[in-house]
Amino acid sequence: MQWISLVSIWIIPLLIGFILLYSVWKKIPAYEAFVEGGKEGIKIAVSIIPFLVGMLVAITVFRESGALDFFVQFLRPLLDWLGVPTEIVPLALIRPISGNAALGLMSDILSVHHPDSYIGRLASTIQGSTDTTLYVLTVYFGAVGIKKMGDALKVGLLADLVGIAAAIIIVSLMFG
Repeated sequence: MQWISLVSIWIIPLLIGFILLYSVWKKIPAYEAFVEGGKEGIKIAVSIIPFLVGMLVAITVFRESGALDFFVQFLRPLLDWLGVPTEIVPLALIRPISGNAALGLMSDILSVHHPDSYIGRLASTIQGSTDTTLYVLTVYFGAVGIKKMGDALKVGLLADLVGIAAAIIIVSLMFG
């Protein structure tokens, strides 16, 4: 375990040193390239603000309108039959949309249910085994001007569904 600590302390300085040595070897002006990259990063950050605001408004409307609660209650008979706790459904629905909203939901779940409970472990596993698919598509694809994202959306949401199903199965087998 001591070697992991040593690697974690030295990995970033070694990586930076390697990049600087490589740039000297290839005769690339490292500082100028860094500054240019920073300028591009700021432009991209500013360009994604409208997409980010739109996603946050949509999430808030979905939660505050009661649509999320209605959907959870609609699925309750199926979820009970499958043995899936309804408490994790909002997390499973919001996670592909927003990581911050999902983290807030997971914090709410963990404050009600202990982190070592079945529901706490399931929520944590879902949080770790899924991605913010719609957020990534909206913000990053929008920032670079990609308009046709149908296939990426299908694959991303399928991956999220597989991650949620795998989380439920694995947590049920390990802790259920």
